[in-house]
Amino acid sequence: MSASGHSDGKGFCRKMTIKISGTGSALPEKRLTNKELEQMVDTSDAWIRERTGIQERHIAEGDSVVSLAAKACQRALADAGRTAEEVDLILLATCSAEMLLPCSAAQVQGELGAVNAVAFDINAACAGFLFALQTARAYITGGMYQNALVIGAEVLSKIVDWEDRGTCVLFGDGAGAVFVEKSEEEDRGILSMVQGSDGSRGGVLYCRTRPQETEDAFAGRDAFVHMNGGEVYKFAVRQVPDCIENALKKAGLTVADIDLFVLHQANVRIIEAIAKRLRAGMEHFPVNADRVGNTSSAAIPLLLDELRKSGKIQVGQRLVLSGFGAGLTYGACVMRW
Repeated sequence: MSASGHSDGKGFCRKMTIKISGTGSALPEKRLTNKELEQMVDTSDAWIRERTGIQERHIAEGDSVVSLAAKACQRALADAGRTAEEVDLILLATCSAEMLLPCSAAQVQGELGAVNAVAFDINAACAGFLFALQTARAYITGGMYQNALVIGAEVLSKIVDWEDRGTCVLFGDGAGAVFVEKSEEEDRGILSMVQGSDGSRGGVLYCRTRPQETEDAFAGRDAFVHMNGGEVYKFAVRQVPDCIENALKKAGLTVADIDLFVLHQANVRIIEAIAKRLRAGMEHFPVNADRVGNTSSAAIPLLLDELRKSGKIQVGQRLVLSGFGAGLTYGACVMRW
């Protein structure tokens, strides 16, 4: 029998999967409201709300990707009833690490004292958490490790051009983490996963590590996030529903079977458009972008922790997680809590 399955005692091999046993999150204390942004850039509260649904976002002052990630991990471990020494693997999804090396995940390992864990980063931008979750699933079901901390953490405020109203109104800082382990229960945990990338369209959303050497007068701002919002919107509202439907088909489920769609919180208007394409009511699409903005790879685990701690996620519910962003990357995951 392969390492990725086990017998149910009746001669049948059931595919192994992973489940989330604990969640945690961390947000910087400072809140930046739309009204405050009006004093910084040519925009208005009404303009931001109408186009994005965002009202405020959290901005790091003294916090880093590593410090926020470590706080989220500590809370996820406490929620799971585990210690740092028990962790086998740490995967940190981020696109805003302050250091190229050592990787942020290794720094988190040091902060936690997770002396037995292997640690590395994953950068798939706003789909990063889902890519990291799938990587953890592969390692655990493959028999290499028993558990993992999967993190999404960002300090996007450091790579945002605060003079560009098209981007600075969108992004916020924060971190979310989950503790995952092998699921021994039938039909509980991740049921299916779909991922994809389209590198040919990477130019619609990018950020360089340093300004490009060019005569272009705009090059001085090249190390900030640049986005073609219209193209990203079209990509998301077309690709995400298709991705979700593919994941549901793999799990043998339909849109009507899903209790909650936990989507990347890029923009409330995008989420509304995706719900419409799926013919599902917005009551199944929880939102916190209005309060935290777009936190890239941190968005899904932040929302998961909020929903679970508030009692809105119950054991046995079926969830879809879906992320999309720079790369262009996208993914969807179907799970039973």
